[in-house]
Amino acid sequence: MRIILRLSLLIVFFHNQVIGQSGKGDRLTGASFATRSPVLGTHGMVATSHPLATQTGLDVLKQGGTAVDAAIAANAMLGLVEPNNCGIGGDLFAIVWSARDRKLYGLNASGRSANGLTYAKLKSLLGDQKQLPLYGPLSVSVPGAVDGWFQLNKRFGKLPMKTLLAPSIRYAKEGVPVPQVIAYSWKTAVSRLEASQKTVAEFDNFRKTFLINGQVPAEGQLFRNPDLAATYTAIATDGRDAFYKGKLADAMDRYARRTGIYLRKDDLAAHQSTWIEPVSVNYRGYDVYELPPNGQGISVLQMLNILEGYDLKSLGHNSADYLHLLVEAKKLAFEDRARHYADPDFSKIPLTWLLSKEYAAQRRKLIDPKRAAERIDAGVPVLQSGDTVYLTVADDEGNIVSLIQSNMLEFGSGMVPDGLGFTFQNRGTSFSMEEGHANVYAPGKRPFTTIIPGFVLKNGQPFLSFGVMGGAMQPQGHLQILCNIIDFGLNVQEAGDAARFSHGGSSEPTGTRMIDGGKLALESGIPENVRQELLRRGHRLTDTDFFGGYQAIQVMPANRVYHGASEMRKDGQAAGY
Repeated sequence: MRIILRLSLLIVFFHNQVIGQSGKGDRLTGASFATRSPVLGTHGMVATSHPLATQTGLDVLKQGGTAVDAAIAANAMLGLVEPNNCGIGGDLFAIVWSARDRKLYGLNASGRSANGLTYAKLKSLLGDQKQLPLYGPLSVSVPGAVDGWFQLNKRFGKLPMKTLLAPSIRYAKEGVPVPQVIAYSWKTAVSRLEASQKTVAEFDNFRKTFLINGQVPAEGQLFRNPDLAATYTAIATDGRDAFYKGKLADAMDRYARRTGIYLRKDDLAAHQSTWIEPVSVNYRGYDVYELPPNGQGISVLQMLNILEGYDLKSLGHNSADYLHLLVEAKKLAFEDRARHYADPDFSKIPLTWLLSKEYAAQRRKLIDPKRAAERIDAGVPVLQSGDTVYLTVADDEGNIVSLIQSNMLEFGSGMVPDGLGFTFQNRGTSFSMEEGHANVYAPGKRPFTTIIPGFVLKNGQPFLSFGVMGGAMQPQGHLQILCNIIDFGLNVQEAGDAARFSHGGSSEPTGTRMIDGGKLALESGIPENVRQELLRRGHRLTDTDFFGGYQAIQVMPANRVYHGASEMRKDGQAAGY
């Protein structure tokens, strides 16, 4: 027994040494950096950023719900368990593959600015400030997510909203344990909001709703939100009008008047989501789809067009040559993003030109293969006509939804309407105050938004439904996922687990300009020799950045087997059956 005990202690000691030195075990097969195998399923698949949301979506599928039904239920659960990153005070975008129609549908469920706040009035309120504040009353725009749920459910759903919201209502009353990563980001977000209390204006409601006895929830602590349970119950019982025209709208209006928010009940009542056509480019035989502005999805398509002119595979995955090209392509696309992306109801966007192969060829010539660009101008159009959660769900009939939903920054504006259990988003902070800019503030206008769902067809059939969380990282993440799968043949799990870059400091639709090349963050899996070569080429490396998370469903043609993946850095989970 003593010998066995000593051996056991030695094994434990050795195990602890290994964990301390490397922090990572070995895999029997597949890429060494992969956290696990892709999840497989033939009847359905759900991938979200939280295990309980994934399980909720899977339960809905097993009850006979569609992919859209399951996505709504999962999104509602995420609003409870991950309130720092999403909720019904925010916006929603979706791309839906209809198996019956054999086509893609796009939904823009983003809200507009208050009609009662003019540009002149806003400018006078800002005084010497050149940009809108990140938090507080002036950052609030109409929440679009709830209308998005009902639009999706009406067109592609089977189950009633009472059924879809029931799990979230139950857990909001009973409580849910807070996971490690969410506890960390919750604490970080609260620290930022506490430091900005003067801007936030009203903070007591936030404390009562999202703190426990005045403290940020710790890992494993039960978080309850009875106010959100009551709000969800009202929506489930009285429909979307409870939120946009009924008692919930009345409560939001009263709170807005009391706290200096310019949003009114009339703004809520006038809101309606918009069904739109997804746009695409062909990249090496794959049709990659994004939604058109006011989002940033077409920057992914612009980057793909630029990179199609290079043999990326020959350069080697995550080599200095490869990363340099992707970063420089990102800089080029983001200059156009900063200049041209805006609400198409207020600005004529040169979409066809931006997505043309000819324009990509022009922009490609601006890349110096040996030197990082410090400053780039946006393209001049040729005259012609014409903090976030992502989830994806597939069902037994072959329907697939790619859905993304956000408060903008973590906990949005920081402002919680009395007794409703959610924060208003702060998407309005994304407007520019530069007169003549495509994204300049105007009443009743949708601000530029970063949240983008992605979808890929191959020969007219679904190939990949995917998305990435994390502001300006989203287009960069989309790009890296697509190159990992299409150019390098990684499976859907490996594509998200591979080491990534995140470039910050590009020009923004809010009016800021890149003048120094920005900064490049690299995950620890990028080798030291690659880092040194990137430094020699003029890239400025930084140790910290926000990389976000990743979920995906890949559809394999043989018997339509779903391959699900959820990048584990952010506690995501995929489940199929």
